[in-house]
Amino acid sequence: MRKVGFLSFGWWSAAPGSKVRTAEEAMTDTIRLAEAAEDAGIDGAWIRVHHFEQCLSSPFPLLAAMGARTSRIELGTGVINMRYENPLYMAEAAATADLVAGGRLQLGVSRGSPEPAADGPAEFGYPLGFGDSPSADAARRIARFREAIAGEGIAPAGPRAHVRAGELLPIQPHSPGLSDRIWYGAGGIESGRRAGELGMHLMSSTLVLEATGEPLGVVQARQLEAFRQAWREAGHAGEPRTSVSRSIMPIVDDVTDTYFHPYLERDRLGGNRDQIGEIDNTVSTFGKTYVGDLDKLERELREDDAVMTADTLLVTVPNQLGADLNRTTFGALAELRDRLAR
Repeated sequence: MRKVGFLSFGWWSAAPGSKVRTAEEAMTDTIRLAEAAEDAGIDGAWIRVHHFEQCLSSPFPLLAAMGARTSRIELGTGVINMRYENPLYMAEAAATADLVAGGRLQLGVSRGSPEPAADGPAEFGYPLGFGDSPSADAARRIARFREAIAGEGIAPAGPRAHVRAGELLPIQPHSPGLSDRIWYGAGGIESGRRAGELGMHLMSSTLVLEATGEPLGVVQARQLEAFRQAWREAGHAGEPRTSVSRSIMPIVDDVTDTYFHPYLERDRLGGNRDQIGEIDNTVSTFGKTYVGDLDKLERELREDDAVMTADTLLVTVPNQLGADLNRTTFGALAELRDRLAR
């Protein structure tokens, strides 16, 4: 593992104890989280994208603002559900945000996970065609988006265009290098292998769509290896990147102990472990929460095969506790990264 970043859903609610109570506070606090991450020395600020929920949904204005307020850290999405997206408009927005950030975007895209709306993409104007599938629809949108951000010609020139007859107009603005920083959020081994074949980097979540009874780290490590093998066999240039997500709660002072001690007690009683469950009509392996002091976290994470073989660890953060508390845990995560690298 070489990098560690946070992954925030950007939830807001007026629940007791929440420090992020409105949509406005969620936006401003997410920018503060990015500043806190850079100040604490971790490597990335990544945001989750959901629709029809009280959490982050429109990533590019927020990523541009995060980019304008930071200078070093990677800024990513984990992930954008492409079934909601116009790939050409998204290419313009993504390039704009990447240029503002100085070429630091790392964009995770996918078919998406279950959403609360019965058919959200249709409400956005993108109903599935007869006989089509969500996976195929998302794959086409991803392919079109990748063409556009690569600077390829898209639209035939009209009579007013300042190009030669017969040339295709590319999407503008163009951000060089962005096309090399696209990740696919893969749920299983086959989708991970497909990401490698297509030359996209791999994001793997706190769950894998496979249930063998083995720990998540073991199952997920096979997914990462299948991805790397497919990348090599496809002959892609460069080094493929992989990330895994984990729920990690460092206890480093009285405040973090107050918030996270109930999870530590559950852990001591044996109630905190990987689980077998169902998502998207598929039996899956769900990861546990890592909680405790840095010595305990280091020992347990060293035993997680996927964490130790991935180059990036994304830690889901309790954003409703606010940027100030998370600044403390970010400092702990930076130290944990350095320990695991030894």
